[in-house]
Amino acid sequence: MNTSLLAAPADMPGIADFGKDPIGIVILKAVVIFVVLMLGVLFGVWFERKLISRMQNRYGPNRAGKFGIIQSVADGLKMGLKEDLMPRTVDKVIYFIAPVVLATPAFIAFSVIPMGPKVSIFGTVTPLQLTDLPVAVLLVLAMASIGVYGIVLAGWGSRSPYAMLGGLRASAQVVSYEIAMGLSFVGVFLYAGTLSTSEIVAAQAQGNTITLGGLDIPMPSWYMVLLIPSFLIYIITMLGETNRVPFDLPEGEGELVGGFQTEYSNSLKFAVIMLAEYVNVFVVSAVSITLFMGGWRAPAPISTFWPEANTGWWPLLWFFLKMVLLFSFFVWARASLPRVRYDQLMALGWKILIPLNLGWIMLVATVRAMQLEGTDRTAVMIIASVIVVGAFAIWWRFDSVLQKRREARAAQIEAEFRQLGEDPQAGGFPVPPLDLPHYHGATAAHQVRANKTAEVPSGSN
Repeated sequence: MNTSLLAAPADMPGIADFGKDPIGIVILKAVVIFVVLMLGVLFGVWFERKLISRMQNRYGPNRAGKFGIIQSVADGLKMGLKEDLMPRTVDKVIYFIAPVVLATPAFIAFSVIPMGPKVSIFGTVTPLQLTDLPVAVLLVLAMASIGVYGIVLAGWGSRSPYAMLGGLRASAQVVSYEIAMGLSFVGVFLYAGTLSTSEIVAAQAQGNTITLGGLDIPMPSWYMVLLIPSFLIYIITMLGETNRVPFDLPEGEGELVGGFQTEYSNSLKFAVIMLAEYVNVFVVSAVSITLFMGGWRAPAPISTFWPEANTGWWPLLWFFLKMVLLFSFFVWARASLPRVRYDQLMALGWKILIPLNLGWIMLVATVRAMQLEGTDRTAVMIIASVIVVGAFAIWWRFDSVLQKRREARAAQIEAEFRQLGEDPQAGGFPVPPLDLPHYHGATAAHQVRANKTAEVPSGSN
């Protein structure tokens, strides 16, 4: 078994290509990213409403413009022009800055997302990316962590119990799911050998082949195939990170009215909160594309038969199509999945995703170290298979034990209910029981009423 790497294209940007652009090009890139994200939110709201309505056998927006295309514009104008109501008891400074703190990190995080190769803009050859860092992925995680402060501050500044509970839920949720999200990136770092977003895309451009029995078999270079457990864990955590269904507990209207945004009237500040939610969805989708789906590069069949697909401005099209695909997944999850309970949310993050991630990292690190040391690939595959089978056997054992405990607990509860049916005072009470007539059935209650009626003097009113 051997591996042959393909050379990366000459126009593939690297971290050395950044920091050399004129200030005008930098400002132009920043403005374009901001405008595209703002327009993307308008399109995203309309697209989500249309797609989810089709899933539910409805029409969705169809009045404002052709196919309701300007419905989002009308909603944005309405929220911008509505009266801004503010409760008297809020902390005004925190109340006003919370939406800004929530939205700003999302725009900053998008600055390190690569969207194409090096192109010529007004005579300057520059990558289709605002900037890059040796630790660019950590910047994205840091911005996601700062963004949650906006939710916490919105709940605290509102001085409302419902909003405060929504902020506390958000902080606990982000702590739980950011750990799992960060751990899902470790496998990518081990294989790419870098934390730079542009170089991670370049690493996925280097395909490889596996020789089995004298036959060269091409292998996909996307990490979503090579590191599929990491990709699946990230897909789950990005739903929790963006507070989307089924993990939208911070704004659960069933138990918290509106969550952290309860005291924000349907005005401009509320529009900024919604803007931040959709931009965060775009950011986590772009990170998924960059780290697991080959970045801006075209899928393998297109890249194979059309070499120019990854040159010039064409990669913007592939990046946009991947974004639409992932955003459609968000909509599909919202239309299909019910909201989970809070204890289920915490149990999934701490008891399943994090331990699974740690075990997977150990496996990936072992296999990668053996590959770098030149160990025979067949031995690597055998050891990896043994580890996977052993982990599955351990999980099966613990799952069987837990299932037996659940069955025993269910049988105990059923026996207690039967006993209570026969003797209402079985098991005792935490306080002395109230011995009222209606506790002894309808006959006793009627007897008490009859006795009271008999005690009333006949001449009294």
